[in-house]
Amino acid sequence: MRKLKGIISGLAGALAVNILHETIRRYDSKAPRIDLIGKEALTKSLSGIGVNPPEGKNLHQATLAGDIVSNTLYYSLIASGDINKKWMRGVMLGASAGLGALKLPKPMGLDDTPVTKNRKAEVLTVLYYTFGGLVTAATYALLTRK
Repeated sequence: MRKLKGIISGLAGALAVNILHETIRRYDSKAPRIDLIGKEALTKSLSGIGVNPPEGKNLHQATLAGDIVSNTLYYSLIASGDINKKWMRGVMLGASAGLGALKLPKPMGLDDTPVTKNRKAEVLTVLYYTFGGLVTAATYALLTRK
């Protein structure tokens, strides 16, 4: 049951990150474009194994779906360890994901400009994922209260 609660909580955090990102990017040109890194990663990965990647709206939807699945699994780690440390784990998982989103694209051969184009984009990237970690912790707290 604990793992299921972790996955449900992780899904809540993953959806929160994506809703926040998708909303803000539509209104602020200086906001991070995490979606562009995801699209590049998916396109390169599929092309690398000889599969034609989707294009346009289909590429965006496939990237969004992959992002939700991977972030759900990542944030579900909230259910590991001491249940009383869920808030700290949520913050640490979120901040670590945000820092990873800033630091990992370039070594992976991806363009990091969409998240490093300005200081605001860098800060928001970390804050988005930290917010996701906090939503995960809050959801997990609700699901595990007695």
